[in-house]
Amino acid sequence: MKIGFIGGGNMAGAMIGGMLKQGYAAEEIGVAEPHEERRHWLAREFGIFTEAAANVVLGSDLLILAVKPQVLRAVLTPLPRLPATSCVLSIAAGVRAGDIARWLQDHAAVVRAMPNTPALVGAGITGLFALPGVSTEQKARVEQALKTVGQVVWVAEESMIDAVTAISGSGPAYIFLFIEALEAAALELGFSADAARTLALHTVYGSAALAVQDGSDPAVLRARVTSKGGTTERGVAALEEHGVRQAVLAAACAAAARARELGDLLGAE
Repeated sequence: MKIGFIGGGNMAGAMIGGMLKQGYAAEEIGVAEPHEERRHWLAREFGIFTEAAANVVLGSDLLILAVKPQVLRAVLTPLPRLPATSCVLSIAAGVRAGDIARWLQDHAAVVRAMPNTPALVGAGITGLFALPGVSTEQKARVEQALKTVGQVVWVAEESMIDAVTAISGSGPAYIFLFIEALEAAALELGFSADAARTLALHTVYGSAALAVQDGSDPAVLRARVTSKGGTTERGVAALEEHGVRQAVLAAACAAAARARELGDLLGAE
């Protein structure tokens, strides 16, 4: 399978690195990247040499769109018609699959993806939606490519990609904010800056790793840590009193609403 990238930025670089680690050959990957410095980095880091966009389009079984959403339409409209057997995977946030298909001369096989930044370290989660013209085999190709940088979740309705954006796409920022707050609390309690950051980072990292490995409901895991009348019970009660659940829900709803707005804006003629 020949894989082409339009755009060779950070997320494309993460995917290329993941693919090479999983056994893809550099010769199977083509990239169209306009920035000279980035082209040199791709060649030095991965042995990937960039090509003209038209060559990448015509030669790819799976074409991955990895450019900024604001410029996607301008990048796609001049491209030659894709082969009917090609599948398009867009990781451009906010741009709807139908608009991408339209900009590609009504190409039928388009998958819209919402990855997140932990993909940069191979720990991402990507939400996926496919237009009806995407075959089972093409879905498998997409899934195989994205699993080189993490896990995937398919959704049946494209509107749910806005919800994916709100939860896992924007979610790392919520977690980073919590880490900031936990670190600030550690400083307030007298720890040095280095110790505060180490405590905060590894508490979050270890808790997430335990939750993934154990597989139990998070409420069950929380109960295991929360002894009756103990310190954790008092701390959790304070979080509940200050509305942590409502704040997280409000953040997700606000992000989902903005994702819908961006979809309308980016797809407008």
